[in-house]
Amino acid sequence: MPDALALIANAAGKLTREGLRITGRGATALPGLVALTVDPHFITALTSSLPHGVVCISGTNGKTTTARMLADMVRTSGWDPIHNRSGSNLDRGVASALLAEATWSGEPRGNVGLFEIDEASLPGIIGRLRPRVVVVTNLFRDQMDRYFELDALAKRIGDALASLPEDTTLVLNADDPLVANLAVRRDAKTVFFGVDDPEVGGNVPQAISDATRCPRCKSPLTYERVVLAHVGAWSCPNCGFTRPARDVAAVKVVLGATGSEIALAGTVGSIFEPIRVPVPGLYNAYNALAAVAAAGALGVGLAEATRALANFRPAFGRLETAEVKGRTLRLVLVKNPAGFNAAIGALLETGRKPRIIGALNDRDADGRDVSWIWDADFETLAPAVEHAVITGLRSRDLALRFKYAGLAKERMEVVDDPAAAIDRAVALAPEGCEVVVIATYTAMLSLRDALAKTGAVAPFWED
Repeated sequence: MPDALALIANAAGKLTREGLRITGRGATALPGLVALTVDPHFITALTSSLPHGVVCISGTNGKTTTARMLADMVRTSGWDPIHNRSGSNLDRGVASALLAEATWSGEPRGNVGLFEIDEASLPGIIGRLRPRVVVVTNLFRDQMDRYFELDALAKRIGDALASLPEDTTLVLNADDPLVANLAVRRDAKTVFFGVDDPEVGGNVPQAISDATRCPRCKSPLTYERVVLAHVGAWSCPNCGFTRPARDVAAVKVVLGATGSEIALAGTVGSIFEPIRVPVPGLYNAYNALAAVAAAGALGVGLAEATRALANFRPAFGRLETAEVKGRTLRLVLVKNPAGFNAAIGALLETGRKPRIIGALNDRDADGRDVSWIWDADFETLAPAVEHAVITGLRSRDLALRFKYAGLAKERMEVVDDPAAAIDRAVALAPEGCEVVVIATYTAMLSLRDALAKTGAVAPFWED
């Protein structure tokens, strides 16, 4: 039973939530902020008694999708997750999720906490959550005005993980040397996942690679295969640090326009048929591996996990679709060079010629510094683009980037208003075609708000 202060915080947060919901707002962060202002230990008070404990999912890219996949898996096993499903991933978002799923007496209605955590916030919140399982998907350079240099961020996360009890299980991406190195100071159980298909990836670290030196001795890493940026089959010839053996591995990945199939191997168990991942892109195959590995660490059966995965629906902006006047809009959220390259890889790997709405903002949630677009591989995307409608607060910067990438002037136009940009792109696309929306966070919110007003999508907090 929560103590008196936690009960007061719970009541204050729930009243705030009710007020926001009455006015039609999402209530994904402010109620939690109110509760934490009243009681800084509110999160610990409400999660400490959960029968199945807490899972934290963090990393630069993929945490929202991985968390949703895992939530579906535990539901299929009959559990009731408390999940910050909207993607509000700071401590206030976690607290808001707890408020939504707690009674007025502070008793959680669920039996497992499943929280996506911002990678820069993970070191500060992990001690309050006392997780049973921690998943780290990857570590890439992100918004430099909000985050640290990668080495510094990895060190902070590693220090926080080292302070956890021995019975905490780490689920780590073996293909990312920075993530794999997080296990160095842990004697507890670690589950590694990765892609072992030799046909996936090249053999040269990409231009956006941020961690091509060994995280232990700083010597250059050797790559047998590069999947994305510094992620792949790596080893250090100097100190011997090498890619760990994979407990959950994709030995074959077959990519398609609407999804992929992966053949599993490793200690996770045996399955005879390929696993269906109903969202496209190699990066979503990684997300699926992370979720399957985490489910196994929780004791969820492989059959239940794969059944849930086959019925998965994407989250806000993560390749979700909307139907508008006979056209399909596919929404792709991007925020850094690695995420952009992974997203366009998913668009182009099946030979498509996409019609695009590109939207770039520079508000706090996007990152004020938009120079990252010059590191992203627009040169690969531009030749394949049929037509691009550009919008957002920094639309001219984005249009300039497309221009220098080689997109012809007659195949691109700037439309400032988000709703008008959607209308223009839809009008230019033949009926039955797909229009791909590539947008930063607040730009995507503006575009989705325009779509929600027409009934094409639900508000993201109701998804």
